[in-house]
Amino acid sequence: MDEPQLRKEIFKKIAEFYQIHDKQSEFIAGTTPIHYAGRVYDEKELISLVDASLDFWLTSGRYAAQFEKDLAAFLGVNYCLLTNSGSSANLLAVSALTSPKLGEKRLKPGDEVITTACGFPTTLNPILQNNLVPVFLDVELGTYNIQADRIEDAISDKTKVIMVPHTLGNPADLDTIMKLVKKYDLWFIEDNCDALGSRYRGKFTGTFGHISTCSFYPAHHITMGEGGAVCTNDPLLRKIISSFRDWGRDCWCDPGCDNSCGKRFDWQLGDLPKGYDHKYIYSHIGYNLKVTDMQAAIGVEQLRKLPGFIKRRKENFKVLSQNLKKYEKYLILPHAKSQSDPSWFGFPLIVREDAPFNRDDIVRYLEDHKIATRMLFGGNLLKQPAYADMKYRAPGALVNTDLVMDNLFWIGVYPGLTPEMIRYMVEKFGEFISI
Repeated sequence: MDEPQLRKEIFKKIAEFYQIHDKQSEFIAGTTPIHYAGRVYDEKELISLVDASLDFWLTSGRYAAQFEKDLAAFLGVNYCLLTNSGSSANLLAVSALTSPKLGEKRLKPGDEVITTACGFPTTLNPILQNNLVPVFLDVELGTYNIQADRIEDAISDKTKVIMVPHTLGNPADLDTIMKLVKKYDLWFIEDNCDALGSRYRGKFTGTFGHISTCSFYPAHHITMGEGGAVCTNDPLLRKIISSFRDWGRDCWCDPGCDNSCGKRFDWQLGDLPKGYDHKYIYSHIGYNLKVTDMQAAIGVEQLRKLPGFIKRRKENFKVLSQNLKKYEKYLILPHAKSQSDPSWFGFPLIVREDAPFNRDDIVRYLEDHKIATRMLFGGNLLKQPAYADMKYRAPGALVNTDLVMDNLFWIGVYPGLTPEMIRYMVEKFGEFISI
């Protein structure tokens, strides 16, 4: 039996294994945990994973190249670069803008980045790690995105970047943001980690910014276990991002390739001798943030399922919204801008301050009945111990951000939730509120 035939036999056995090992167990209300997020996969991901492992290439290879091509095509961007996490994607996005190759447009220590204090720490961390100054604006209630109408007043002579997430898949006010980006010649980074598949005026989020980022952690829209991506339409930014990801090297050869530039031993850069091997010339102080081909192999199959995943997320969100609307006296329900079409990451709810119960009460009730809940990540990041000594600017009060920290929780809408699970969730809300 030759190798291709043997692989086919292995793949056949994997499919048989999946059918036995991954049978869906019956949902038992009150006993079966209802997760806020999770992996949704079948035998195709397992087969791709084993296929990549049989190559034993280990680092980025054919599957990584395929995924980058496929995601770029899906979003409609020129370039996609895989990395090992969404957090690393954010680090690469911000770090790339410090490159000397950008000339007068490069970011320098002390430059300001407008963002929010409401969200995940690794949107903020790269700003601090690059010695930049975050400028925090409050968020809107209901969308939990940056108050875009306050951005212009927050811009100073030091402002160089707007970097915002599309919170829980809900697109930020991109009309206002893009006008300001153009008016003041600012960089725009979209943290699209929670919003893969969301649209704004019919166009995918992650395609508006100079750079955008994705995450493929198991909780996200698609997964490769750990993984992320950086997207851009700019060939220079693509080259710089690749350099920071791959040790800071000046060379742009793919792993296992030599002499893509055609003059590997003809360069003279820095104070190095002429002819120094281009594979070992470094133009940035970079990292090693590549992804493995086994991870990318999972992602290739997940990406094919993404349209179906998006559809299910929207359906689950719609059912929850329709059924929980009757409790608006006590809960602030989420909403999107009229020009937005979110691929929802979760269903956020704020317990109103005059409600006869608090967040802790309802969260404990739901958790006790096997319904997983989550906070909106770090809440107000300024209150987190990690940022006690942070240098920042906050031109206004963060009233809504504090309310999010104190009163908001969210539940899942991910594709693994069945109609029976959604009905049970709605039922438990009704039981709690009627107590």
